[in-house]
Amino acid sequence: MRVAVVGATGFQGGATARLLAERNHRIRTLTRKPDSERPQVAGTAFVSGDLANADDVRHLFERATHASVVMPLVYDAETVGTYARNIAHAARETGVRRLVYNSNTRVPESSTHVAAFETRRLAETVLRESLRGSGVELVVLRPPVYLDNLFSPWNGPALAKDGVLAYPLPADTPVAWISHRDLAEAVYAALTVDGVAGRTLDIGGARSLAGDELAEAFARGLGRDVRYVPLAPHVFEEGLARAVGPEAAAGVAGIYHYMASGAGPDLMAADDGGSTEALSVRPAPVDEWVARQPWQIWSDDTAAAS
Repeated sequence: MRVAVVGATGFQGGATARLLAERNHRIRTLTRKPDSERPQVAGTAFVSGDLANADDVRHLFERATHASVVMPLVYDAETVGTYARNIAHAARETGVRRLVYNSNTRVPESSTHVAAFETRRLAETVLRESLRGSGVELVVLRPPVYLDNLFSPWNGPALAKDGVLAYPLPADTPVAWISHRDLAEAVYAALTVDGVAGRTLDIGGARSLAGDELAEAFARGLGRDVRYVPLAPHVFEEGLARAVGPEAAAGVAGIYHYMASGAGPDLMAADDGGSTEALSVRPAPVDEWVARQPWQIWSDDTAAAS
């Protein structure tokens, strides 16, 4: 495949790009960063440009056979709509065979006032309507919450040193946790397998884990006691704002404010196994994922401080 990967400089798109490169597919991605600031993604060619510019997006898609799309941390409806239209038109014009859109989150059935949900719903709607009748197959993946969020400067030190797993979800919220690597496997399957064109799939782990169950899985993987502590969403938002800016942090945190309200208690839970069957993917159990991570880096005071 020759794959246009929208978002390859981010965590999720980057995981997809790395897996595609490992399997000897050719990858191109769009970036506004100068050469000196571009991350090293093996096997990836960079195209200078912006998702807001239709010509730039079309250039990215030239000669692509497939596309993998995840939107950046932008939650303005007009901007996201423009991005989605440019992507859809580029896919149509260049004859892409299949486009896989990762919504980056589950999306409630009914409309909400949460930008993180509604902009992703909008992008999905624009893509579906714009690609209808074009011959471009669309597959939509809706993941729950990423395990990699817990292997971070915000969570890693507390887990490694104190056995504290603090996260902005109520302790009784069931979540089908998934890793970036397993997301990439799901995207790869959605790009290649038969029978999924036109479908929207809630992907994730086969089993839902609430807070204490998640802590137990981490305890098995780490070989030490772990306790779950629900973090207030506003505290999470304040910390995230220091890393990604207040607008992006507010967008991301909107998901956790919604979950804390109790409006969608099962939104992030495991499905009935339909996505696993359709894609023939088996996400790793949480304890196995935990055991594979180099948690010792967070035990070092210098690493934790950085």
